Formats: sequence, C-alpha cells, structure tokens
Amino acid sequence: MTETSTDTAAGPVAERAPWPAGRYGRRREQRRASRSTVAVLALLTALATTLIGVRLYAAYGDGDYTASVTAFDDVTEAQVAVTFLVRLPADGTAVCLVRARDKTGMEVGREEVTVQPGPDPERTVVTHRLVTTGRPVTGEVKGCHPA
Repeated sequence: MTETSTDTAAGPVAERAPWPAGRYGRRREQRRASRSTVAVLALLTALATTLIGVRLYAAYGDGDYTASVTAFDDVTEAQVAVTFLVRLPADGTAVCLVRARDKTGMEVGREEVTVQPGPDPERTVVTHRLVTTGRPVTGEVKGCHPA
C-alpha cells in the first residue's frame, strides 16, 4: 500500500505562513534604531554615570579627612572625653562631628570640633571633652569634612 499525503496546501508545512495571508494585516518590518539615536542614548548614559560617580565620590571618596576613635573615657553623668585620630592633608583643617549616646542608643551630646593639623597631619590626635545631657556609654566621631 502506498502512502498518500493528506496535506492539500502547496509546499511543505515549514514554508507556509502560520496564519492565512491577508487575514491579520501585513507584518511590520523590524526597524533598527538610527545611529543618532544610539549616539544620544550612549551620551546620556555616560553623562548619568559620570554624575552618579561624582556624587558618590563627594559623599564617600574623600579619604583625606578620615577619623577613628581611639578611646572614650572620663565618663560622668554629664560628659565624656573622646580621643580620636584624624587623617588630614598637610595644609588642611577639618570639622569633625563628635557625639555621645546613652545606653538606649539615644544621642545625649553632639558637637562639631575644628581640628588643626598636628606635627604629622596624617596622624593628628585630638581629645575633646563633650558635654552631655545624660550619662553616656559611648563617644563617637560621625565623620570629618574640610573646614
């Protein structure tokens, strides 16, 4: 017995359109973006990336004005002495925010301290007596920035 094809359409199935011609409108050709559009988008992306980088550097990147607490002592009901190490450029002064917190974590004292460079500006040691409104359990330096 010979096999008979039941396909009445002309040509193999792979060559036929998946839908009847003309029924659903014509298929749109795929458009490519123009070179000027691509160039403008690339320029805008580069500009946005640069602006984000500048903002992040301004917020976190200035390594010349860093501080770290080395000690906090002389804790009483109304004060704490905070000793901290500041890294400054040779000709720069800094303003550092010193704060104290109580055992619940509430801030009980805050003050901005101006730091002048010492003999070794890379390792300027400062001790500041911070007046508080309650008994502190810690003394901290939130950060330093150029004066």
